[in-house]
Amino acid sequence: MSHAEHVNGELPHEPEKATLEGRNKVLGFWLFLGGEAVLFGTLFATFLALRGQNNEGPTASELFSLPITAAATLILLVSSLTSVFAIQALHRHNIEKLKLWLIVTVALGLGFLGLEIYEFYEYIVHESFNMKTSAFSSAFYTLVGFHGAHVAFGVVWISLLIAQLYRKGLTVVTAPKVYVSAMYWHFIDVVWVFIFSVVYLLGKVG
Repeated sequence: MSHAEHVNGELPHEPEKATLEGRNKVLGFWLFLGGEAVLFGTLFATFLALRGQNNEGPTASELFSLPITAAATLILLVSSLTSVFAIQALHRHNIEKLKLWLIVTVALGLGFLGLEIYEFYEYIVHESFNMKTSAFSSAFYTLVGFHGAHVAFGVVWISLLIAQLYRKGLTVVTAPKVYVSAMYWHFIDVVWVFIFSVVYLLGKVG
């Protein structure tokens, strides 16, 4: 039996909550996500207030391509499912499956970012729709770009955790880090569902 297997075998069912430090990390992260929700709420409110001020530039209905954003949405929703599988593997102390599902989550996150970069490129280069085009464009790039930055941060964070799992294995120290990263990933997935509904769907119909 390897050292990692021995450590995993001694872990409780929910190793992320096995220590006071782990429980505090989870609680503290819930508070952090509350602050993030307020911040995104402010950006949504700003976007809704400015969405009609296009300064004779492209409107949302003229600009947005739902097939691209629908594909990005599907990718991100699937990545949320793979992060659930990762946490299930964590609770079963199956470090190999845990690493596998985290790697898949990162790959899907990169796929989402690739589609978003392509979307922005099309808008800026072919539609002359940039940050300075109008109040609508500024609000759009601020909200969607801010979310994209969160996805990029999540990809880097989870990648570093994967490397740490390879070095140190699954312990009561690494488990809370994986757990809160999954909380973060679910949060940015939920925010994207609101972005897809409020920015893209509402933009096409309204």
